[in-house]
Amino acid sequence: MSIFFGLLVSTVPEATVLGAAVNPVLGLLLFATFLSVPLTRLRMDLRFVGALALLNFVLVPLVVWVLTFPLRDDAVLLTAALLVLLAPCIDYVIAFTGLAGGARERLLAATPLLLLAQMVLLPLYLRLFIGPEIAGVLSAGPFLEAFLWLILLPLGGAWLVQVMESRSRIARGVSMAASSGMVVLMMATLFVVIAGHAGGVGERLPDLGLVIGVYVAFAVAMNVIGWGLSRRLGFGTEDRVALTFSAVTRNSLVILPFALALPAGYELAPIVVVTQTMVELVAMVVMVRALPALSQRKRIYLRI
Repeated sequence: MSIFFGLLVSTVPEATVLGAAVNPVLGLLLFATFLSVPLTRLRMDLRFVGALALLNFVLVPLVVWVLTFPLRDDAVLLTAALLVLLAPCIDYVIAFTGLAGGARERLLAATPLLLLAQMVLLPLYLRLFIGPEIAGVLSAGPFLEAFLWLILLPLGGAWLVQVMESRSRIARGVSMAASSGMVVLMMATLFVVIAGHAGGVGERLPDLGLVIGVYVAFAVAMNVIGWGLSRRLGFGTEDRVALTFSAVTRNSLVILPFALALPAGYELAPIVVVTQTMVELVAMVVMVRALPALSQRKRIYLRI
């Protein structure tokens, strides 16, 4: 429903102003998500972090290297696709993982390491795949800004509410409101992302057919690889869901400023990045339903 109405509203030229609402709405969604996690008991699981690193910084680059071969003759499509596909998500992946019944608390605990690793490795991968001239446009600023507004502030607010909950009626009210409003916030996030950005994608659709195919293939491939690898490594269902979501979901909202900073001739690059967000949102809505169902079918099969 949110996706449909977002697409409908995106046909209005003025809808682009909704793009400015993405981070505030996403921050509220993450605040509500963090409130539902027992933050005082967060622990980093090194085995889980190792699997995250293997998926996102070894297997994903290999898959991206193969899938982007059809884009090699178009520097703009290739650069933008590499920018977004090589950077794992650090924000709404936590919320979607929770909706699918995954281990969101483990993913949350690993977020600082995911952020640091991509800040270091993304320029190296771009230098390897393209050359030094594009890697030079990257800086730590957008990563750190996103970490502050979308992780640290919502996380700090959620921690404060949890600490005060036992002795403050207001804190308990905030916690109850956040819990009951989670679905509404998720729908609002989907709506503002699509309504604010889908119009630009629609206008350039003839130029984006090839890269859309790459994005769809990436989502399918990383679902299969993420689920298969985590199962082979002996992880439980919740961890498998979290690892698969992390493998599929990319850091498009953080990468967008880098695409906007590319030199003249790369004007299509931001639209290419936003296109990945559109494809990814549809994929995640499907995954929220499909991954728990897949786990349930497996348990029924084992009982039989």
